[in-house]
Amino acid sequence: MQTDTTSPAAGRRAAWMRVLALAEPAALDRAVQALGPLPPHSTLRPAESGMAMVRARSGGTGAQFNLGEMSITRCAVTLEGGTMGVGYVPGRARRHAEHAAVLDALLQRDEWHDRIQAGVIEPLAQAHAERARRQSCVAAQTQVEFFTMVRGED
Repeated sequence: MQTDTTSPAAGRRAAWMRVLALAEPAALDRAVQALGPLPPHSTLRPAESGMAMVRARSGGTGAQFNLGEMSITRCAVTLEGGTMGVGYVPGRARRHAEHAAVLDALLQRDEWHDRIQAGVIEPLAQAHAERARRQSCVAAQTQVEFFTMVRGED
């Protein structure tokens, strides 16, 4: 059975999984603590670290090539009722991966979705956008602009 990755629901899930993966682990931990007690969950795949090949495209549109490897941590959990959540995060942060998996499962449940979107996903997405903006400003300071002067020869 193949999953439809082009559906709107799959796109929304991919968006929140991206936010959870890119969140600062300490900020994610604080956000989870602020939610209070969470429903019990069972671990399907305990958080484990490994390596993944990162692929890129030349010029963003060219042929793909292997850029290199990076370490990742993954985790899979299930809530009572069978809702499964997964978390894939960069690095070796086991607690981060477990939090991401639990939140992924809870976000799939109507009774938790809006609360987690407002209390966790939106603030973490804003924090990530602010970090990216600051990094962009720092990088822009090193930008060099070249120009050519035309000589007055005929």
